[in-house]
Amino acid sequence: MTFTEKVLKIVANIPKGSTMTYKQVAIMAGKPGAARAVGNVLKSNTDYEKIPCHRVIKSNGEIGNYNRGAKMKRKLLIKEGVCLVDLK
Repeated sequence: MTFTEKVLKIVANIPKGSTMTYKQVAIMAGKPGAARAVGNVLKSNTDYEKIPCHRVIKSNGEIGNYNRGAKMKRKLLIKEGVCLVDLK
């Protein structure tokens, strides 16, 4: 299984209302130093139903980027009941 396939499988299994960090996904995919690569994989995701990439956030608690825009990511997370803390 490729790194990309592992990342997509891991993210597909993040339950609604939960999040994981890019680093956690990278570790689970077998490449602990590849958090940025996880972001690059998710940037290309178009199957939002099966691969809920909006549930992957930064290690510092910020929501991070999203290929459909940060506002949409925030909206989806709040809709799922994720408690977001504004760090600014």
